[in-house]
Amino acid sequence: MTQTAIEVDWRRLAAKAGPYPPEAYQFVREGLTRTSELVHGPGGADADRHVSGQQLCIGLRDYAIERYGMMAPSVLAGWHVSRTDDFGRIVFAMIDAGLLTKTQRDSLEDFRGVFDFQEAFGRDRLVNAMGRRG
Repeated sequence: MTQTAIEVDWRRLAAKAGPYPPEAYQFVREGLTRTSELVHGPGGADADRHVSGQQLCIGLRDYAIERYGMMAPSVLAGWHVSRTDDFGRIVFAMIDAGLLTKTQRDSLEDFRGVFDFQEAFGRDRLVNAMGRRG
């Protein structure tokens, strides 16, 4: 990373990516760290910790449920995040801002239609996911 989150001009970043508030970017950053640790284990060099767009989307889904529980769909909707494409737009805005890096194989297309939000954050799915945690 070349900048810290504190140095980011959130308005400029949002203008490029869409109507996402700073909290959405922070959530994606935290979710990326969590997903990378789940895929690769804790620690390690940044270059060795790459995750695909699909892996990140699944990780962000699980992180949202873990962090916000039954409120996950409402929190994400409040941030204007309603499909996996939104996660991709946030990630690529962070890449453009120098906050994240990508490989030559990574593209916004990797985030398209990874899962359906209605299904992923439906009541039955949330109850089942939360029941497994408790």
